[in-house]
Amino acid sequence: MKATVKWVDGAMFLGESGSGHSVVMDGPEDHGGRNMGVRPMEMLLLGMGGCASFDVMSMLKKSRQDVADCRCELDAQRADAVPAVFTEIHLKFIVSGKGLKENHVKRAVELSAEKYCSASIMMEKAGVVVSHSYEMVEAE
Repeated sequence: MKATVKWVDGAMFLGESGSGHSVVMDGPEDHGGRNMGVRPMEMLLLGMGGCASFDVMSMLKKSRQDVADCRCELDAQRADAVPAVFTEIHLKFIVSGKGLKENHVKRAVELSAEKYCSASIMMEKAGVVVSHSYEMVEAE
């Protein structure tokens, strides 16, 4: 896997993935940025949520669950010192659909957390306290 990050100006950078997709990262104005892009630490959090969501949805599709929507809300805490690393991250999955079976949703979240999500497992190995929860909503 490869990626390139190119400085644009101030605190703005353009990241390009090995698969050819780009993303703008920028800092707040008080750090020389113009607030025109995602912060780099937010990118880590988004990547973790995307990785876990990919796993959960993949497993729910395989178990033939009628999912209408799946949202992963991440809540992260960072150290007050430099480096301001993540200390805790909680992922809450809100899954809506028709006739969802709780055992399938629970198992999908557990398997993502314990076996499949490279991003969250890597964060745990780095000392971040990672927790997961889920909520099910019956779709109309």
